[in-house]
Amino acid sequence: MDDVMDEEFRSLVDRLEPEAAGSPQYARLVAVADPEELARVLVEPHRPLWARELAAFRLGCAGDRRAFEALVLLLNHRDPERCVSAAHALVRLNDPRTPRAAAALATNALRTAYALHPVRLLTDLRAPESVPALVTTLQRLLAPGEPHWRVALACVEGLGRLADDRARPVLTAALPHPRLGTAAADALSRLPGR
Repeated sequence: MDDVMDEEFRSLVDRLEPEAAGSPQYARLVAVADPEELARVLVEPHRPLWARELAAFRLGCAGDRRAFEALVLLLNHRDPERCVSAAHALVRLNDPRTPRAAAALATNALRTAYALHPVRLLTDLRAPESVPALVTTLQRLLAPGEPHWRVALACVEGLGRLADDRARPVLTAALPHPRLGTAAADALSRLPGR
């Protein structure tokens, strides 16, 4: 199995090594070349989270769609580093289900605290689902007293990068927000038209 030893993979293995606590499985899962062995880790009972994450990441980066469900679960994890690794692998996986899954996570009002990485992934994917999901999420986050301003800022920045005129109303509504105004003005300047 041809693994790309990129910076994200090195970061992942460095982060998971202490979790593995000397388990011989760790070195095996880092080095194994057989995708079937990695895929078994995702379905076998009693496997630790670090092993499932390592297997899902490697399979996802190799384009093996058996990693999809595990990566989506990790994308919505409470640990931001797991979310970053999952998003990285999901981009490389290039599964057509990814934009819909990321949109569902980003727009889930009950999981807003964990929506930062799904929002960023939607921006990177530039899928048909991206702009509607970011607009919907940002509209909700403009409510008075809404504490998740970092997610709102990621929506604003993402909509600026996507430069789709459908975002104009919600970006205009974000202008008075003290933490979003500057980014919203920048995003509006990137939109086509007026």
